Amino acid sequence: MATVILVRHGRTTANASGLLAGRTAGVRLDQVGRDQAARTGERLSAVPLVGVVSSPLERCRQTARFITDRQADDPETLIDRGIIECDYGDWQGRTISELAKEPLWSVVQSQPSAVVFPGGESMPTMQARSVAAIRRLDAGFEAEHGPGAVWVAVSHGDIIKSILADAYGMHLDLFQRITVGPASVSIIRYGPRRPDVLATNTDSGDLSWLKTVTPSADAPVGGGAGNL
Repeated sequence: MATVILVRHGRTTANASGLLAGRTAGVRLDQVGRDQAARTGERLSAVPLVGVVSSPLERCRQTARFITDRQADDPETLIDRGIIECDYGDWQGRTISELAKEPLWSVVQSQPSAVVFPGGESMPTMQARSVAAIRRLDAGFEAEHGPGAVWVAVSHGDIIKSILADAYGMHLDLFQRITVGPASVSIIRYGPRRPDVLATNTDSGDLSWLKTVTPSADAPVGGGAGNL
């Protein structure tokens, strides 16, 4: 089976100033975010990627370029709206400190499955369309390049958290237990029996093992010998 590497975009000007950017156009990486994306691109340079898929938003496309620029060969590059940021509706563009005073904030924290952002989408809808997009893209890359294919999806914090929650078999109401930092790397392999979550929220470490490990449908009983 193919392997998908989920990369969150690097830090943005909105992140740094405490704004909920949502789908606002023109939100770009700040210098810290560019440095973070460059480090992630360097980590991934050891892995031959068959494709890099990005959310349409600028901050993700910027991060994706740091990854593709460090690949020895040119991987296929795609934009997919299935992994675009959550539509936060009327919350978009407001400060996090202001939003934290809203009654809906506590529901976002404790019961995301009940959240519909005013003028925007529900969190279950966000999860359903992002998981469907990742599984569709993963199946496509595997069909074209074989079960050893490794590809990258560059997306957003809540999107990646919801994809990881699905892979873990967690209810959406538990997804706030997952942390996904700027430019972090999380890894999922979708097998015939279940998804295997190989890494979450990493920002350092060697990833070259991804080009040498043979995917297996079976979990190693007893924990296995690791990747090296």
